[in-house]
Amino acid sequence: MSSRLIGVGVGPGDPELVTVKGVGALRAADVVVVPVMAASDGTDVGERGRAEATVLHYVPEEKVVRVVFALNERSDRARREAAWDAAGERVARLLQRHAAVAFATIGDPNVYSTFTYLAQTVQELVPGTVVETVPGITAMQDLAARSGAVLTEGTEPLTLVPVTAGSTVLKEALAGPGTVVAYKFGRQAREVAEVLRETGRIEDAVWGSALGLPEESIRPAADLDGGSLPYLSTLIAPARRDGTRGGKL
Repeated sequence: MSSRLIGVGVGPGDPELVTVKGVGALRAADVVVVPVMAASDGTDVGERGRAEATVLHYVPEEKVVRVVFALNERSDRARREAAWDAAGERVARLLQRHAAVAFATIGDPNVYSTFTYLAQTVQELVPGTVVETVPGITAMQDLAARSGAVLTEGTEPLTLVPVTAGSTVLKEALAGPGTVVAYKFGRQAREVAEVLRETGRIEDAVWGSALGLPEESIRPAADLDGGSLPYLSTLIAPARRDGTRGGKL
């Protein structure tokens, strides 16, 4: 039988937000791979990331395999590609020895996830590998719950933008009628605040980081002062609403 590679979404960091199905997939797998950041020389930096910390609430440490990914490499494409190839080969070797390998990813494996690229690489290296995913709770859902921000009502659209694509993309989204969620905007917090003010969307917007963790921070976007924020910060700019119940049905 073909080996199975299962991408398991483990949520934004709070171990209580892993689904029952996700926990079952992690425990049923022979090994659980967790991504770790690479140092400048390509080796494991030794830090425990959110995915690993969450996984360890549910499976023993000896079942966890740390695999280095160039998660923080944006300028050197050759180095990034080499790291991806090495990571894919490491997981491919695991699949040759085990029937089921789970890959834990923060959030959801089908939303801006490392898992997408890994699965593509592994299927090329190990033809016939069956790829499955288990959905996870996303940061925007968690931030909405913790802040009280309503993501959508009635016929409102919802736009998700990675600010790594540039502030212009965010500005175009904010000019629209619906709620806008921005991911990975910590390093560009100043530009994000400026765009929110320019589009008149800063008053009801909220941002959060380290959701569900001891260092959690949830603040109004109006408090953004241009200082640096954690890279994985999330922003919600709710749709413009007139306050009437069911006004957009």
